[in-house]
Amino acid sequence: MKCRGAFRFTAEKGSKLIPYENMTRVRRSWPWWRWVLTGLSVLALGLSAFLCWHYLTGGSVIGCSAGGPCEQVLSSRWSAIGGVVPVSGLAMGAYMAMLAAILFIGPATQAPVRRLAWCAMLVVVGAAAGSAVWFTILQKWVIGGFCPYCMAAHITGLLLAVFVIWRALMEFDDVTDTAPTNPATAAPRRLIGRVPAIGLVLVGLALAGFVAVCQIVIAPQSVYDDGESLDTLPAIDPHTVPLVGSPDAPYVVTLLFDYRCTHCQHMHFMLDEAVRRYGGTLAFALCPAPLDSQCNPYVLEDTGGVNDSCDLARVALAVWVADREAFPAFELYIFSVDSGDRWHPRSLDAARAKAVELVGQEKFDAAWADPWIDQHLQTSVRISGETGGAVPKLVYGSRWVTPQLYSADDLVWILKNSLAVPMP
Repeated sequence: MKCRGAFRFTAEKGSKLIPYENMTRVRRSWPWWRWVLTGLSVLALGLSAFLCWHYLTGGSVIGCSAGGPCEQVLSSRWSAIGGVVPVSGLAMGAYMAMLAAILFIGPATQAPVRRLAWCAMLVVVGAAAGSAVWFTILQKWVIGGFCPYCMAAHITGLLLAVFVIWRALMEFDDVTDTAPTNPATAAPRRLIGRVPAIGLVLVGLALAGFVAVCQIVIAPQSVYDDGESLDTLPAIDPHTVPLVGSPDAPYVVTLLFDYRCTHCQHMHFMLDEAVRRYGGTLAFALCPAPLDSQCNPYVLEDTGGVNDSCDLARVALAVWVADREAFPAFELYIFSVDSGDRWHPRSLDAARAKAVELVGQEKFDAAWADPWIDQHLQTSVRISGETGGAVPKLVYGSRWVTPQLYSADDLVWILKNSLAVPMP
């Protein structure tokens, strides 16, 4: 005689057996697509938390060397709203809400609660998708570089949007909970209609648009990082180095930069205006500090964006040695935009050809062999290393500032308030 039990047992856990029906119920409650949504949400939350931690604590990120495209993205004004609220922090909140909503979309949850959870998820993924598009546009056409961590978060957000929208349109009410008629004959009803689902996604897109508008309208702080050196920094003689302004100006600010740095290029065209506002009492000593380990021992990891930076600096200094009057024309060529709406660093061959065109081959060759070039580079690199390593950097006395400039007004504000350079 065989006994027919109420349950079939298929697994053992310690001394307790797990009913087959319970395992089946778990599989129904957590199908593969729900695990996918959970995994993507956890991944997006982890990436956002990592980026937020980097924004709040600073420091280096693996694969993001100073001056490289990734660092340019993470240190740009677009990484926060008004320079105060990190956008990665907002993303953290959104993905935490997503994970909370996923807990209430199972079949065991009552239909009204499930509907509310799916509505929240549709709004979140709409915001995630809109933000992904916005920040990808910024990286491509505004900043001119990509952050792999940011792009991974954006791609994850887009995948979440696809999965949530697809699945939300396939979810139905449990007729046994909502219909007073015979559940065997009642027709299932969509949990969320197509039109409401699209409307909720558009609400999320509108939220992403609001964040974008806030970033454009609210101006961030002009100082990204600053400090004061405890050690005596090497002195720069304004009569022997390239300058913007007069070597006899009473206030000479050292400018550390890289000829392949986008922020340095932006700042270059603000220098003359700052000198003008100071009435000629200000000058900038130009000190190339390439973010290239070939001549900069403070750089731990090179990136593709700074290749040949050391030789580019040597070419520029060779022009200065060969013919000081030709140097401004060379600088203008290096930092000017030939076509399009974005600056691209000059290649080493193009820079060398321009240098020869301006000063002549013979004078350039003679200047190239001048030992002063490497001496000035070593001095600039040492100042850069002792003040944090990043460029562009302004140094006046023992104080230094890594600026985040958007106008000449920002530059003048930093000179007056952060570096204490007196105005006439």
